[in-house]
Amino acid sequence: FPEMVSNPKLALVQGTLNVVMKQNVTLSCLSEPGSPPVRYTLFKHNQQVSALNRSDLSPALFTLTISSASDVGEYKCKAEYNNSSGGKYSNSLTFTLLEPISKPVLSSPNSQAKKGQNVTLSCFSENGSLPITYLFFKGTQNISPQKTMQKRKAAVIFLPINSLSDFGTYKCKANNSFPNITKYSNSFNFTLAEERSHSQPLIISLGLILLLLIIGFALAIPFFLIPLYKASE
Repeated sequence: FPEMVSNPKLALVQGTLNVVMKQNVTLSCLSEPGSPPVRYTLFKHNQQVSALNRSDLSPALFTLTISSASDVGEYKCKAEYNNSSGGKYSNSLTFTLLEPISKPVLSSPNSQAKKGQNVTLSCFSENGSLPITYLFFKGTQNISPQKTMQKRKAAVIFLPINSLSDFGTYKCKANNSFPNITKYSNSFNFTLAEERSHSQPLIISLGLILLLLIIGFALAIPFFLIPLYKASE
């Protein structure tokens, strides 16, 4: 036999590196050049998963079923001649488990707004594999470019309230790499804030002054009535 096998190549031949539960993936491990028979061993985080012997120059094929979160992570394979010490390791492949997104929450710091005011809307999914893409709607109309968040933080847009039509119903939707899943948020409506009249503070002040005068008059009545009562005796 040659002194040592060459570093094998680990390749994905079926499936994807981004996986979902119960998905099957197939890995190929092959040392070229190499003289058979060669023993191929697959490892996950340095723990042996499976081993195959090849008496020809065909690759070793390992089929895995992703049945739990412990099945994802870094995989490598090792090639060595039978009944020999040593061996060489391949490149690594890392599987990532895709998690479906949760229903996003649409919110704003203010539920009331005035015409001419700028407001903010934020959309956030607490769970789901990153990145997550968000899109905002007013009614059924898209009102902003989609926002793709690489970190777990809310997507935020700024809206000018220019007319009564801007006080409509808003929603957002979220999706990620998990196949065929899109979630829509709750509905959110801005209400028109009542604008206080400029004369309102003056009216309140006059009312307070009148109230104080009435109280003062009520307190002063005994001082006028007591002398009159004594004078009439």
